[in-house]
Amino acid sequence: MTVTTASILWRRLDVEGHDACLLSQADGGHSLEGQAIFVQNGKPCCLAYAVICDAGWRTRSARVHGFLGTRKLHYAIERRADGEWMLDGEPQRGVAGLVDVDLGFTPASNLLAIRRFDLGIGEATPAPAAYLSFPALEMVLLEQSYRRLDAIRYAYSAPMFGYEEILDVSPQGFVVDYPGLWKATAQPD
Repeated sequence: MTVTTASILWRRLDVEGHDACLLSQADGGHSLEGQAIFVQNGKPCCLAYAVICDAGWRTRSARVHGFLGTRKLHYAIERRADGEWMLDGEPQRGVAGLVDVDLGFTPASNLLAIRRFDLGIGEATPAPAAYLSFPALEMVLLEQSYRRLDAIRYAYSAPMFGYEEILDVSPQGFVVDYPGLWKATAQPD
């Protein structure tokens, strides 16, 4: 039986766009399902995504499909039991051993590390992720870290992008304020 636990709608701040996501729990695991619609390099982009995690919030798989301009996109990501990542059946050596996937076009995937680490106030952790870059759509190592400041705020750093900001997070783990990038317009229920 699937139990839906929360949903959210974000507005993109750097370009025109939105993203809606649904968080569910089923069969001893969790899933994020959503759709991001935005402008990418002047072209319409629509990407549906689904991320499946085990009960400990460790990524099992992810799927992305949609279009960018007139180009159709279909990607299947899998984290095998041995820690190796596969993108459309091809091994992704640079991200082997990582636990979390981060989809580069949505704020939804930050929830995975936030929930998995479940930091106490004042605690910090590195949280490297297998990052699906966008629009290149390649899997690369994303060095990032989280430090929980209080009940709703995390200091977040992603040096690869020169990004260091304070993220506001809902009780469910969704980022509701991602400075300069995304802002929730309909709070999680």
